[in-house]
Amino acid sequence: MGDISMKRKIIVNRAVYHILVFGLGILMVYPLLWMFFSSLKPTNTIFTTAQQLIPSQWTLENYRNGWRGFGKYGFDIFFRNSLFISLTATLGTVLSSAIVAYGFARMQFFGRRVLFGAMLASLMLPAQVLMIPQYLWYQTLGWVGSYLPLIVPYYFAIQGFFVFLMVNFIGGLPRELDEAAKIDGCSIYGIFTHIILPLMVPVLITGMIFSFIWRWDDFLSALLYVKSSDKYPVSLALKLFSDPGSSSDYGAMFAMSSLSILPVMLIFIFLQKYLVEGISTSGLKG
Repeated sequence: MGDISMKRKIIVNRAVYHILVFGLGILMVYPLLWMFFSSLKPTNTIFTTAQQLIPSQWTLENYRNGWRGFGKYGFDIFFRNSLFISLTATLGTVLSSAIVAYGFARMQFFGRRVLFGAMLASLMLPAQVLMIPQYLWYQTLGWVGSYLPLIVPYYFAIQGFFVFLMVNFIGGLPRELDEAAKIDGCSIYGIFTHIILPLMVPVLITGMIFSFIWRWDDFLSALLYVKSSDKYPVSLALKLFSDPGSSSDYGAMFAMSSLSILPVMLIFIFLQKYLVEGISTSGLKG
């Protein structure tokens, strides 16, 4: 009887746990579901039937209108712009952060602790504090109005989060690998490219996922530096559907918003194994 009551208690506890988790999950996903189903409603009924999740009248007109874009610019142009910015900035972030992290984790040099502490301090510095001096600097360089402020800085490991993540990962790799490579004649550069970098694949992919998502969703930087409509990324182009001075096409905006989250969702779904592995592990154990 004792075993039966214990098993029944475990089953009840698990059922309650899963019900609570399912309920919280629905609460978190509901705004996205509402946006998606609203994109399938006629525009003039979106807010009159806001309390109704499932459309009573289905339409794909919002997707056609949204994809048509504005003037001579179709929305596919904005998607290409976002992909270009996100991919190039992500490549720079991952490569530069890996190199800097290798230096912190494996090399001894004067001022190493001070620099590492400054890097950690930068994690607590709000981005808004740097916004005005960065803008003035990029304006002096003549970069305002181009993609350069959105891409070039990330090739200099400006995001301490990724450096810190990779330093911890490399710190978990046994130093015997470095010593064995030195005996075989590898330089410090050879050790990094042939030994350390291949082992960093999980944390590199983790960095790619986070960096791509952050760059894809970045609205404020694009608003500051991109002036021409044909250079707008998706995050900035979506605001064009909302015009305070006239009518706003919320149906098309919700439709394109639903499409804009697809790349992020697909990346997360297909690479989540590496995401978990890169965060939860600290390297190989000797």
